[in-house]
Amino acid sequence: MKILLPIGTILICVSMIVFPKETYEAATLGLNTWWTIVFPSLLPFFIIAELFLGLGIVHFIGILLEPVMRPIFNLPGSAAFVVALGYSSGFPIGAALTTSLRKQNLCTRLEGERLLSFTNNASPLFIFVAVSVGIFHDPSLGVLLATAHYLSNLLLGVLLRFYGTKDPEKNNREKIHYQYLLRRSFRAMFEAQKKDGRPLGKLMSDAVKKSVINLATIGGFIILFAVLIRILAILGISPYIEKIISLIFYPFHFSDSIITALSGGLFEMTLGVKMAGESMAPLSERIVAASMIMGWSGLCIQAQIAGIISESDLHFLPCFLTRIAHMLLAGFFTAILAHSRSIGVIKMLVPEPPVEPLSYVVIPFFLCILGVLVVICTVIFRILILHVLHR
Repeated sequence: MKILLPIGTILICVSMIVFPKETYEAATLGLNTWWTIVFPSLLPFFIIAELFLGLGIVHFIGILLEPVMRPIFNLPGSAAFVVALGYSSGFPIGAALTTSLRKQNLCTRLEGERLLSFTNNASPLFIFVAVSVGIFHDPSLGVLLATAHYLSNLLLGVLLRFYGTKDPEKNNREKIHYQYLLRRSFRAMFEAQKKDGRPLGKLMSDAVKKSVINLATIGGFIILFAVLIRILAILGISPYIEKIISLIFYPFHFSDSIITALSGGLFEMTLGVKMAGESMAPLSERIVAASMIMGWSGLCIQAQIAGIISESDLHFLPCFLTRIAHMLLAGFFTAILAHSRSIGVIKMLVPEPPVEPLSYVVIPFFLCILGVLVVICTVIFRILILHVLHR
């Protein structure tokens, strides 16, 4: 590996010099994708997340939702904030928020790795608009793909609660107390604000600055992988990758066009899903392949996640292995739904494409926030009942 990486880097560099036109076109495509899609869709979420951390809101949620998140996911209550934003805004905001929690010591290393592994998803906007309407031209498939994608990742999140059960950092942490939960939540928020100490103007300025820097890093990865994919195609390496993938997925008996799509999705999710949707394979194969590619997410997005968490002590391997499991599990759920009568039922319920694509960002986000608020109200109600009973 120590020899292959330098050789591969030199080969890519020489190829960029030999094929300057193709390199420029690929880089321009990557830049356009980042500037027109990724930057405007993720920037508001990054800024809000930084403000939530600076204002102590995450600390408030962390204390209040500990009784809910701990039994289900074996995670601190502050993880609910990452789950809500991760599932509503898509890659790679879950990695950025998990890194922030770890830096502020709001989770242990093993808890951060569990949280990281199941909070990086394709966004609802991508699944419902870009994939189902833009690529497959069938809005009913959005419900099927989203169900398989999010259900399989949440299931993995529940199963991951058994990963790292013997956490050495937990021994030094205080035991969870369920009394005076609301009072301790507000106290944690006020203490976090006092510890931060930045005025609102400085806090907003830092939030915007850090968000733009993170998004610039993501843009660099997108451009790099766009160039890499084009160079691999020019050098004729892609067919060999397809042969390896065909051997791996031989038991599934995928058609050649689906194998080609999977090889494209190995590096870049959007490219692979587009190739799967435009192939001449049967519809069931195409949507299963698209679901598997979204579960895998592509090496481009995984490199973004690895780059973001490099600022902390979180390990990337659990997330990588979970992506493989998510790919297989999402494909399995999609195959079951595709071969059932669910598509016909969904088509009756969703006959027309949505009018406003932005609703697929706003609605899931507010539904996640609403879910968190419902849980908070339930916990408060339980506290009040217990208080009355003890009196």
